[in-house]
Amino acid sequence: MNTTPREVIAPEGSLITEDQVRQLVAQSCPVADYRGRKVLLIIPDGTRTAPIGMMFKALFAAIGPETAAFDILIALGTHPPMSNEAICRRLEITLEQWCEDYSHVRFFNHEWDNPAALRSLGHIPAEEISQLSGGLFAMDVPVSINARVFDYDEIIIVGPVFPHEVVGMSGGNKYLFPGVGGPDILNFFHWLGAVVTNMGIIGNAHTPVRAVVDRAGAMVPIPKKCFALVAKGGGAVGLFAGTPEDAWAGAAKLSAEHHIVWKDRSFPTILSCASPMYDELWVGAKAMYKLEPVLAAGGELIIYAPHLREVSVVHDRFIRQVGYHCRDYFLKQWDQFKHLPWGTLAHCTHVFGGGTYENGVETPRARVTLATGIPEAVCREINLGYRDWRSLRVEDYANRESEGVLLVPKAGEQLYKLRS
Repeated sequence: MNTTPREVIAPEGSLITEDQVRQLVAQSCPVADYRGRKVLLIIPDGTRTAPIGMMFKALFAAIGPETAAFDILIALGTHPPMSNEAICRRLEITLEQWCEDYSHVRFFNHEWDNPAALRSLGHIPAEEISQLSGGLFAMDVPVSINARVFDYDEIIIVGPVFPHEVVGMSGGNKYLFPGVGGPDILNFFHWLGAVVTNMGIIGNAHTPVRAVVDRAGAMVPIPKKCFALVAKGGGAVGLFAGTPEDAWAGAAKLSAEHHIVWKDRSFPTILSCASPMYDELWVGAKAMYKLEPVLAAGGELIIYAPHLREVSVVHDRFIRQVGYHCRDYFLKQWDQFKHLPWGTLAHCTHVFGGGTYENGVETPRARVTLATGIPEAVCREINLGYRDWRSLRVEDYANRESEGVLLVPKAGEQLYKLRS
């Protein structure tokens, strides 16, 4: 199997073409290597912008007809499952095309919370965890993965790379863990990222969390290939093929050039308009994560998303139980919270942002306010601010950066950072 890293990067101001994608796929996946083999394509759900359909069609055209199996596994992490209709939209095909042109392609959703759907890969020992985490943790971490991967001769990961609040830069082995991984490794490294903090992690390629994710990826015994995309608009400015580690490294470098917006000042007021593709606060909170580095101390970030009506379909019970708080609120009362899912606690700190907890008093670095379809009573219950979205006019926040007011019309994938 050829794992030599290959890439195609579009000239400035343009996107890579379908023909370039087909050529790279042909170079990276020689058809003779796939005759009679079973291939599992792992792709993201609908909360990641990328031309996944273009990649799926190119890969299927190149090797699909020659394979004994060419199936799709959705890297949900802990997100809700997708319907067949939604998966078809993700692949940019119709249900009719699936039934006719791609009739032997099966769709599977990951089941992170179903022990019967997982298989153990062993554990990462405490000594290694101590090294990988820079001494922050020393504990054995169990690693499990979707058992379906063992039914295939090769895994092909296809997905975009963006700045990410937990791992630093998404993509690569992250589509395995947490994409199709079990809860133990997921909860551990999310909390590791929370302890380092969003501002200490996001946009950095090499982080303690990335080290843990890649270590877990190395435990998967199935041959793996990765096509890492750098998305822009509805297309991509770059595509990297190779091992999950090498393809990701090239894409992470290019992503930093395209997905980070540099500002000369911080902003006391930010109106962050969450993309419609985020249908719950669990994912829509990226509108906070990606803006926190330019949110001034004592300021307010408003997540504007009238379409968003759920806190979390999967994790709502635990979020309601603990609420959103800064990292130290949990760390300084750890015995009270350590039994709860660490991934949920991590999310709660990321949304709340920085702050302190001293003598029983929590002081946020800045305020986070929801102008969404989530009722005021729920916002207060989970310890976030509330604004009636109907009282806001987005245009009132436009073109006011000199006044310290920042409007971000489609927040969630571009990271904003200070030059200093």
